[in-house]
Amino acid sequence: MERSGERGLVPGIEATQEFTVEGRLVTDVGGTIGFSVLSTPGMIGMMERTAAMLVYPLLPEGQATVGFEVCVRHVAGAATGSRCAAHARLTEVLDGRKLRFAVDVVHEDGRTIGVGTHERRVIQARPG
Repeated sequence: MERSGERGLVPGIEATQEFTVEGRLVTDVGGTIGFSVLSTPGMIGMMERTAAMLVYPLLPEGQATVGFEVCVRHVAGAATGSRCAAHARLTEVLDGRKLRFAVDVVHEDGRTIGVGTHERRVIQARPG
């Protein structure tokens, strides 16, 4: 994963994670479309993961984040085997615990696949 902005949990830090559309990320909509594409839950999962991995190394030891809100549009398709990139940018930190992100997924050809916002909350992680 590529990261920039090692300044702590401040708005403007961002990360991009490339991935291949395959495996658990795809659906054929119950066989109704005749081929497999990036599913909406798979796309959202990559958006959430990118946001979580962006901030995790910047948190105090013993803390993590959990997602609690996703507001996205899945605006284009991505076929199985294609390459995409999920991008997350921290846009706001409220009370030091509530993190808001702008998120998107872009296809290797430059098309936007999905776009929206995501919110995470900083929590105390349970010891291993």
